[in-house]
Amino acid sequence: VQLQASGGGLVQTGGSLRLSCAASGRTFSRYTMGWFRQAPGKEREFVTAINRGGDSTEYVDSVKGRFTISRDNAKNTVYLQMTSLKPEDTAVYYCAATPSYSDYKREISYDYWGQGTLVTVSS
Repeated sequence: VQLQASGGGLVQTGGSLRLSCAASGRTFSRYTMGWFRQAPGKEREFVTAINRGGDSTEYVDSVKGRFTISRDNAKNTVYLQMTSLKPEDTAVYYCAATPSYSDYKREISYDYWGQGTLVTVSS
């Protein structure tokens, strides 16, 4: 699976962005999809994940109620809608794919990664 993330950019505090991650290669619908982020000087962290059918999602506490993950299996794309953005959301955001829905919060569970897209939230 090849993953291509897009949609990052510069936004003011309180603004919104929608990230997309387009997949090509093997059957997209077979994979749990996740988003991770890495802020400057920090380790990469789990943000959210969605199961193969799109009916189960999980979020890190810091984004609950503000971020929404979704997927369109017909378009081989997963989305991350981000609202009420805060400066602490500034990071490079990565999408990733795993054939399993267990341990979805762990980077090591993911087999495929996109290249990352930068989100900068100005105060």
